[in-house]
Amino acid sequence: MEKSKLIIVEGPQGVGKTTITDYIRDTLKHTNLYRLNGISDSTVSGLEKSKRMYENLLEYLKKMENNNINLLFDRTFFSEENYCRLGFKEYDFTEPYNSLVDSLANLDFEIYYITLFLSDEKQYENRLNRDEKDGPNYAKYKAQNSINQQKVYLEMSKEIEEKNTKIKVINLDTNKNFEIIKKEIREILQY
Repeated sequence: MEKSKLIIVEGPQGVGKTTITDYIRDTLKHTNLYRLNGISDSTVSGLEKSKRMYENLLEYLKKMENNNINLLFDRTFFSEENYCRLGFKEYDFTEPYNSLVDSLANLDFEIYYITLFLSDEKQYENRLNRDEKDGPNYAKYKAQNSINQQKVYLEMSKEIEEKNTKIKVINLDTNKNFEIIKKEIREILQY
């Protein structure tokens, strides 16, 4: 019997995480989708809360091994590390992050870490401009945040690939037609 899949999809706001994770959940049999937002506490006290939350998540994942269910995550502790690297938090998450990556790699799943990105970064402004009541300046500001996050996510993706052979690292450009992206996802996840 094949191992269950553990799929983590990361990327900045406006890159298409909701669309991609909904598609995977709807087309990959026996898949549960989890959407995580992290801890809102950006102060130093948030570090312990974040560590505890993600350590508990890893314990839960350990309990879910060999249950014939695929687990799909829209964001996890990779986002926490991204935000810390960009200075959005008052603390450094690198040490817990590295420990969490090591623990993740030791789980008995077929593990996929998918970073979504836009090769045409100008598309962030178009995608984030959907909520017109906030106006074009809002979209411009948010687009730059997404571009900055994308850069860090791609750096993290490269680091994970270099560090760990068990986690399958995929960078997926969502600047393409969705039909092409769907085909790529099915090839990547082999279904």
